[in-house]
Amino acid sequence: MLALLAPAACDGSSGPADQAGADAGSGTDPRSGTGNDSVPSCPLTAAQVSDLLGQPMTDEGNCLFGDGKGVASLTITMASQTAGATTYDYQHDQAGKIYDKVVDLDHGDRSYVAAKDIEGQAVVVSPKGSYTLTMSSFGMDVGTYEQKLRALLDAILA
Repeated sequence: MLALLAPAACDGSSGPADQAGADAGSGTDPRSGTGNDSVPSCPLTAAQVSDLLGQPMTDEGNCLFGDGKGVASLTITMASQTAGATTYDYQHDQAGKIYDKVVDLDHGDRSYVAAKDIEGQAVVVSPKGSYTLTMSSFGMDVGTYEQKLRALLDAILA
């Protein structure tokens, strides 16, 4: 049943979560099942992504952006605030096992950015919805992945 609440993508981001405390950004408690249940649409265009990443990106459909060469990609998975709150702790735990660096952020209700030499991930739960961003094969170092993901989150939540 938890799989039904997970973000709809093939990113392995479903699983149990241990939610604690009230959702400070929206005044809801993720454990209560209340919150925003609407799933947002793709928050960025290919032009915006190109500008934020500093390289041309094409819209490959379903909030997937590619470099046109079949190498670098950015995937943005959207879910409701409620679904994101439900899976957040699991995603954060998995990021700690996969990525070299995981940094908690103050974006939305809960968020983090994670990176390693070949990819980066950012997750945010907010009243606007929940977003999981995965960048891969951009040829960036850990710090640059983190910087670009932060810029993408800023644009999404603006």
